[in-house]
Amino acid sequence: MKIAVVDGQGGGIGSAIIKKLRKAFGEETEIYALGTNSIATSRMMKAGANRGATGEGAIIHTSSKIDLIMGSISILVAHSMLGELTPKMAEAISISPAKKLLIPLTQENVEVIGVSDQPLPHLIDEMIERIKIGEVKHRDV
Repeated sequence: MKIAVVDGQGGGIGSAIIKKLRKAFGEETEIYALGTNSIATSRMMKAGANRGATGEGAIIHTSSKIDLIMGSISILVAHSMLGELTPKMAEAISISPAKKLLIPLTQENVEVIGVSDQPLPHLIDEMIERIKIGEVKHRDV
């Protein structure tokens, strides 16, 4: 399975997701770190991603070749992450045929109704569990 983790700014959420993915699935899963900036990509690579790429072109290109995209809900919001996530990035992620597992955290003026307020580690654990129980499957790209 190919998983892309998308993050920006300092890459803290993305690196936390990647660490837990590695712990749960070892080296059998190919993880792509897709950063809106080089700091985020670098931090996610240090967390254990197999491959990393930075910027609009990388996110647009890779989004269509992945089985699963993970990150915060902000990766679907144009101009989020203090403007780092471009409208083209948000569109590419949105229209990707990959399943998206998103954490309901945002610094934008977006509130998701009906979502419980849990700490980040618990939300990441829930993401990992969804993969373990088979809700996400490899797709032929």
